[in-house]
Amino acid sequence: MSLLKLVSRSVIAASLASAFSVALADADPDRGEYLVRAANCVSCHSAPGGAVFAGGVPFPTDFGTIYSTNITPDQTTGIGGWTFEQFEAAMRRGVRPDGQHLYPAFPYTSFTRLTDDDMRALYDYFMRLKPVSAQAKENQLRFPYNQRGLLSMWKRLYLNESAFTPDATQSEQWNRGAYLVEALAHCSACHSPRTTFGAEDSSDLYRGGVLQELDEERGLRKRGAPDLTPSPHGLGAWSEDDIASYLKAGINSRARLMGTMNEVVLNSTRHLTEADTRAMAVYLKSLTPSANASARPGTKVMELGSKQYDIHCGTCHLPTGLGSADTGPPLSGSAFAQAPDPSSLIDLVLNGPRLPIEAPSSAYLSRTWQAMKPFAQQMSDEQAAALLTFVRNSWGNAASAVEPMDIDRLR
Repeated sequence: MSLLKLVSRSVIAASLASAFSVALADADPDRGEYLVRAANCVSCHSAPGGAVFAGGVPFPTDFGTIYSTNITPDQTTGIGGWTFEQFEAAMRRGVRPDGQHLYPAFPYTSFTRLTDDDMRALYDYFMRLKPVSAQAKENQLRFPYNQRGLLSMWKRLYLNESAFTPDATQSEQWNRGAYLVEALAHCSACHSPRTTFGAEDSSDLYRGGVLQELDEERGLRKRGAPDLTPSPHGLGAWSEDDIASYLKAGINSRARLMGTMNEVVLNSTRHLTEADTRAMAVYLKSLTPSANASARPGTKVMELGSKQYDIHCGTCHLPTGLGSADTGPPLSGSAFAQAPDPSSLIDLVLNGPRLPIEAPSSAYLSRTWQAMKPFAQQMSDEQAAALLTFVRNSWGNAASAVEPMDIDRLR
């Protein structure tokens, strides 16, 4: 399943646990609202043009389309009639009040790790919202995936209900970051590959994933999510400052916010405290770097790609791939350019960057990189594929080759 929008020291551990609930005084007058922002509930449960949290957002998967539901406290169409115990069952075990299983497009596989205090704060927040009457749309899943009963077997294989346990060998900051990344922000949902049955591949967490989006003009389109581990083809070239700045301000010295991450930063991470975005950066930089098994592309493809790079890209990104503060970000060591699935990179080159609808920060506005133009009409499929293969395998980069058919599918 590819999901949008596509873890006798007990006394020490207990003393650390209090650090994982957000402090009201430091973060937000309403702790529940802060937690909802950290979990980015609004992006998945608010359809364009619809009421906030009223659901109706489509999630294309390999098995059909799933629609998010109404999580306002409406008694009939929302969760207004749910007790806390029923809310907790949905969040931790993926079970509705009627006993039916929820599809794991809803990331209860991550939310199951939330602390009891955070779970209660979330429930209290949602129950204070203005009720909105909005009936859930019917999912459009093929048989047998429309049979919710089969999820009981899926859960036995893939759902780990164990609570988040602080690691007493790590700092309080590291543990806070782990809790945010693994539970609240559920970063692995998009940034991990998935098994045949749609579960996150536990052996490859944060190594990059694939999700699908519905483009208003072009229909269903794949997107590739980068590797978040500190490998040379992931975030190895990013410092803790780079990661924290990207999450908080939408920009750093290596990348500018665009594409699928727009809603994550605009709706979620920019609202977090600097301490929390820093903690997330500390945790991500501590992950085990992923390995790269990509074969080196052939000389002919690299030569064609080098030529296309000189014509279309070298002026802004420089022949060295290092870019400059005035023209364009570096491509050397770029996690985006080396994502396991190149779909997002292809979309960028063909159609130009999908920039956020608003600047997430003043720092974002201060960056003077030139706006990249679309190249769909300037290169053939073969030329574009060679160019991207060259970028993904030059200046120390190493990633799979891009094929002409990959370009054709995404035009």
